[in-house]
Amino acid sequence: MTRLRRKALVALFLFTLFIFGTMMGLRTLKPSDGFSDLAPGMDFIGERSDRRRLDVKDVVVSPGQFHMGSSDTKVVFTKSDREYSIFYDVHMFYYLWYGSPSMDNKYIHWDHVLVPHWDPKIAASHAQGRHTPPEDIASSFYPELGPYSSRDPKVLESHMAQIEAAAAGVLVLSWYPPGVADDHGEPTEDLVPAVMDAAHRHSIKVAFHIQPYKGRTDQSMHDNIKYIIDNYGKHGAFYRFRSSTGRVLPLFYIYDSYLTPPESWAELLTAKGSHTIRGTPYDGVFVALIVDERHKHDILASGFDGMYTYFASNGFSFGSSHQNWKAIKAFCDSNNLLFIPSVGPGYVDTAVRPWNNHNTRNRVNGRYYETSLQAALSVRPEIVTITSFNQWHEGTQIEKAVPKKTVTRLYLDYQPNQPDHYLELTRQWAENFNKEKDKWLM
Repeated sequence: MTRLRRKALVALFLFTLFIFGTMMGLRTLKPSDGFSDLAPGMDFIGERSDRRRLDVKDVVVSPGQFHMGSSDTKVVFTKSDREYSIFYDVHMFYYLWYGSPSMDNKYIHWDHVLVPHWDPKIAASHAQGRHTPPEDIASSFYPELGPYSSRDPKVLESHMAQIEAAAAGVLVLSWYPPGVADDHGEPTEDLVPAVMDAAHRHSIKVAFHIQPYKGRTDQSMHDNIKYIIDNYGKHGAFYRFRSSTGRVLPLFYIYDSYLTPPESWAELLTAKGSHTIRGTPYDGVFVALIVDERHKHDILASGFDGMYTYFASNGFSFGSSHQNWKAIKAFCDSNNLLFIPSVGPGYVDTAVRPWNNHNTRNRVNGRYYETSLQAALSVRPEIVTITSFNQWHEGTQIEKAVPKKTVTRLYLDYQPNQPDHYLELTRQWAENFNKEKDKWLM
């Protein structure tokens, strides 16, 4: 009995010693030594980028008290006893192509055609025609603002307030040259000044997402860049990025860049090109779209400064597949290129491409979005892009949506969450992103 009591006392002493040692060990850990609340392995993936972020001096703040945070990509505001931040390394794709009878004398884009499949046999098994707003719109979701016009000042103001609420500091504007439009819309370049002014009122910056158009070449792109910088470069909302050389330059996203061959891009984007913009007042940071794996080598040969993935459907392309982002980031790091992953809340474009349901990605009440954001942050990017604020046709929007049921349609919605659910998730992750970046730079 005595022997058993002695063993019990020894065991108790050893257990107490173990607990004491553990507690002392935990007290000596630095905050950054613990597990991240984001992606597993984030503390070990990637190296610090040589590229610098937006210069503090370029941040223009709307009226109200503010102070700079620990990151130079952040502005912290204090209004009505409430603090909130906007992050200029969170960029959000924005579309300006919507129209309604009250402002445009007709619906534009909300009445989008049902795009037929290229295989006639498949096309024959799906609905054809076009949508008939306001009850039947070209989206699987229904906007809280209804089928609105991008020309409506109240809509623009609401959009900027929502983007500000989401803490995204840069609106990436889908842009066509003056007099040019997409196949289903009308020219909107005349609206850019109103967008810039509205963004400026909310301390949001504007970058340009140059779309493909008939006749787009390296030479026409030279003219486009010159036009944008000449017309908007002095506006307080015009976005600039600090490059690896320390220069503060405009940043341009080039959609479907692969349509132009690398040797043509090189004439514009390399120092020895025949009409180079390098080292001129029209120099910038040019970001190409990576879709296929081979595009990364073409992008490098073209003279681009980085690549982005755009598509919100994980697995749709090489570039949009989360599992490939680590390898793409490594390629970019080794060639001094920016890698800008694009994340979205989901994807469903069957309201315009009824045969494309195999690419649908359900939102799962926000879990798909959070998984995508986690995948992006795990590769330690300099910038994250959100696809999208309001691409309603493809169901990637984070703009407020509401439940809607008509005689012929039952729209998807964000329930059981509120209409601003994805704006709130974006803000939470923007804050997490910047907290993590502060750790990376320690």
